[in-house]
Amino acid sequence: MDKRPIGVFDSGLGGLTTVKKLIDLLPGEDIIYLGDTGRVPYGSRSKETITEYAHQDAAFLIEHNIKAMVIACNTVCSVAITSLKSEYDMPIFEVIEVPARVAAETTKNGKIGVIGTAATIRSGKYEEALKNINPKLEVYSVKCPLFVPLVEEGWTSPDDEAVLSIATRYLSELQKAEIDALILGCTHYPLLHDAISKIMGDKVILVDSGAETARFVAEKLQKNNMINDKNSNGIIQYFVTDSIHGFSKTASAYLESNVHGMVKQVAIK
Repeated sequence: MDKRPIGVFDSGLGGLTTVKKLIDLLPGEDIIYLGDTGRVPYGSRSKETITEYAHQDAAFLIEHNIKAMVIACNTVCSVAITSLKSEYDMPIFEVIEVPARVAAETTKNGKIGVIGTAATIRSGKYEEALKNINPKLEVYSVKCPLFVPLVEEGWTSPDDEAVLSIATRYLSELQKAEIDALILGCTHYPLLHDAISKIMGDKVILVDSGAETARFVAEKLQKNNMINDKNSNGIIQYFVTDSIHGFSKTASAYLESNVHGMVKQVAIK
């Protein structure tokens, strides 16, 4: 048993999709969440800047004596995972390999779509992971840079004309490709699940990178006897690098739990 908390970080509030699943699977775990809302989005920035931010975010979590780190940011995982793993001697979980495996197991026609930030798509990490699993897979990758700002603003409704217009433009190429599995290659994107599903149709399975990674984290912690098996619910602490109001409102709606008063603003050095 290990009573230390799990650390999770993302560029903004998208990593809450991972936190929500972790709470469901591991209700007794304490979780430290950092959303770098003051510098979101990461996806349009250079590899060097993303790496710098990632190490600063990780250092913040380390200060809280965490037992494992979940990098709930596909952009960071696509460009900085190697340097992070080389610096910290603890279990570090990324959000690319597991959803790639799930998508490869899910597809029936061998055509898989990947949507993500510009940096994630540019890195080619998802295509690499999928091809390593099965070289015969056809992979169609599309960058969707406006999805993160939409989510951060709380614009996620499948009935919102602006959301549907932007999503339709991004996803048209994947519709033409007739994919049957689509990896949501950014932990912000599951908050747009209903809008994306409305456009792609019910024949396309959406693979949630954050949720699938959370399942893997739970499995590994249990296997390595690192679970906090207390009977009471875990304590979740939320930290952001910008105003807490917008984050608290959106987080409360998504988590279906009032987090107002539970979010603290911090400065990342």
